[in-house]
Amino acid sequence: MSFIKSKGFKYFKNFVIGVGAAVVMVGALMKITSHPLGNVFITIGLLTEAFLFLMLGLLPPEKDYYWEKLYPGLDTYSSNISPLTAGETAGASRALNADNVEGKLGGMLDELQTMSKSLGSLKALQEVDFSETGEQMKSMHNFYTKLNDAMSSLNETVEDTKLYKEQMSSLNRNLSSLNGVYGNVLSAFQKGA
Repeated sequence: MSFIKSKGFKYFKNFVIGVGAAVVMVGALMKITSHPLGNVFITIGLLTEAFLFLMLGLLPPEKDYYWEKLYPGLDTYSSNISPLTAGETAGASRALNADNVEGKLGGMLDELQTMSKSLGSLKALQEVDFSETGEQMKSMHNFYTKLNDAMSSLNETVEDTKLYKEQMSSLNRNLSSLNGVYGNVLSAFQKGA
C-alpha cells in the first residue's frame, strides 16, 4: 500500500489521466471532422479512460486530513482515546489542559459576540433608505454655495465699514479743528464788537 501513497505513483496516475483525456478529446475531434484515424484514436482514448476508471475504482480514496496526529490512536478501531482535557496520551507531542482550552474558547466567544454586534450595525445601515440622499446633497451644496456668497459679501461689507469708520474719524477730526477755528473767529469777533 505504501507504493500507492508515494509521490511517484500519484504523479504517474495524474499523468495517465491527463494523457487519456487528451487522447479521447483528439479522437472525438477526429471523429467529428471525419478524419480517417478518428475511429482508432477514439477507441484508444476510450479504452484508456476505461482502464483509468477501473484503476480509480480499485484504489482506496486518499485521506484529506490526518487527525490521528492530533488524536493518537484515532486510526485504530479498538483504541482507547482519552478526552482532550485529560492531559498527554501515548505519543502525543503536547498536553492540552482544560484552563487553556476554556480560555481560548472564552476569547473566541467574546470575538463572536463583538462580530455579531458589528453585523447588527451593518444590517441597520443596510436598511437605511438612501434614495433621497442625492437631493439632500444638492440642497446642501446650494446652501453652502449661498453661505459662501453671503460670507464673501459680508467680508466686503466689513471692508466698507472699516473704510467708512476711517472717513468718519477723519471727518470728526476736521470738524473738531473747524470748531476750534470757528470758536477763535467767534471770540475775536466778540472782542472786536
